[in-house]
Amino acid sequence: MNNKVLITGSTGSTGSDAVKKLLELNVPVRALVHRIDERSEQLARQGAEIVEGDLLDFNSVSAALKGINSAYFVYDIKVPGILDATAYFAQAAVEEGLTHIVNMSQISARREAKSHAAQNHWIAERILDHTGIPVTHLRPTYFAEWLMYFAADIKANDRLVLPFGDVSYAPIAGEDIGRVIASILAHPEKYTEPAYQLFGAVEVNQYEIAEILSKELGRKITYTPVTIEAFAQIMKPIFSPYFIQHISSVAQDCLDGLFSGMNDSVENISGTKPLYMTDYIRKNINLFK
Repeated sequence: MNNKVLITGSTGSTGSDAVKKLLELNVPVRALVHRIDERSEQLARQGAEIVEGDLLDFNSVSAALKGINSAYFVYDIKVPGILDATAYFAQAAVEEGLTHIVNMSQISARREAKSHAAQNHWIAERILDHTGIPVTHLRPTYFAEWLMYFAADIKANDRLVLPFGDVSYAPIAGEDIGRVIASILAHPEKYTEPAYQLFGAVEVNQYEIAEILSKELGRKITYTPVTIEAFAQIMKPIFSPYFIQHISSVAQDCLDGLFSGMNDSVENISGTKPLYMTDYIRKNINLFK
């Protein structure tokens, strides 16, 4: 039986590490990319089969899934379109007889979510469930990569401006999620829960993250908490209205404690402890210098 795996978002923070881990496990990988570039060529050098395609193009999704046994589905949180993309993927997956899907959702995905993106993730989960194909939904807390959105401000102004008050949560790195994805796709029979919440190594608040940055950079980085409304205004020149609506809504979710908590799912599934925020910042320190 063909056991080739399709990884969407294969040049992103979760997909690229899923590709790497699967290849280390000797699982053949097809990587779906938007375009051929240095990132896709790096995946090819690692041993992945590269195909170009667009999740909003049913024909290219269908072509990418031909000869595939299982797949990882992820859609860019910053742009609308997840429901169309999920419907196309679900139909193609049924037609091609997939045996398992790992789906990237989010911890705030629920019917009553105020964030359009979070509610759409919940609906996308239901679309995939209706295929009858076994699906594992991953619901991570905030990614450690969130910090990268603000790297320029940290670098230029020695500040971290966010609307998260003093709430603590356990940021999770994309590479840790990538290992979870690969582990499930390599042995889906071991992971029978319909959904897993994923957390990083330890809960921290933004004051503590600023302290870590200060120590690692050798200069004072100050966390400045702001209101959600003020933060939305700051983000207007940078992000789309769709993503700003999402950020604003999940910021309130964070203040309400929805993103907080801890479990051992990352280590139990991947066999590796998740990164501490200190380790993540050290690995990406040049972005802040």
